Amino acid sequence: MRIDRLRIFLVSLLPIILAGCISAQPFPEGVNVAQPVSPPVVRAPKVGQEWVYQVRNVFNQEILDTVTERVVSVGSEIRIERSGLNAGQLPDEIQSSWGMIVQDPHWNPTQIFQKGIPLWPEQFQVGWSRFYNTQYQVLNYPNANYYWGLSMAGAAWEQIQVPAGKFLIFHYHNEMPSFESNDVFRMASYRQEDIWLAPEIGRWVIRRGYGRYLMSGDFWTDAHWEDYLQWELVSWK
Repeated sequence: MRIDRLRIFLVSLLPIILAGCISAQPFPEGVNVAQPVSPPVVRAPKVGQEWVYQVRNVFNQEILDTVTERVVSVGSEIRIERSGLNAGQLPDEIQSSWGMIVQDPHWNPTQIFQKGIPLWPEQFQVGWSRFYNTQYQVLNYPNANYYWGLSMAGAAWEQIQVPAGKFLIFHYHNEMPSFESNDVFRMASYRQEDIWLAPEIGRWVIRRGYGRYLMSGDFWTDAHWEDYLQWELVSWK
């Protein structure tokens, strides 16, 4: 119980401490637009749809890979096959229904959720927010369950330019403030990301996020970093 209280206290301080560490990093800039009277519908999935992303290290702007994500099945589940020019074949993304993810390969390691959680907001309204929680397992290790909590909030409608073109997007923010890691030596873990979703393509045009964590004896001022990556759309069909 004492360890749990300490973990909650440390995680509650994390956003304040981290703000000074990353505020100088360049952030994608779009042009704010008014809330659409009728928000666009997210394009439905079809086999053959494809999105190609350039994956960049935010700290030094190094391009790490170019990843292709392609819809390969639509039915009882929606499966998106993924591969990188450098990484080769990557774990699939699986959705139980469009927008409800059950196997998420975006974070490392790949997570398999006990119940699906939303990939994008239930309402494309600025100021909308909701918290979700579930349990997850790690791909290929089915004998342990871990807590996952997700806070999702709508930030803005924007027009934004990326290599693939100019898009009307809904910008939203995700935080995972106190999830349980499969690494038993982590004392506390935190992740956050911003997503610029273009309903017309059924996918995000930018996705940018990072994670930090503590081992025993650490303080948030010198917390360990997970990858800090930005995915940017270069083509789609």
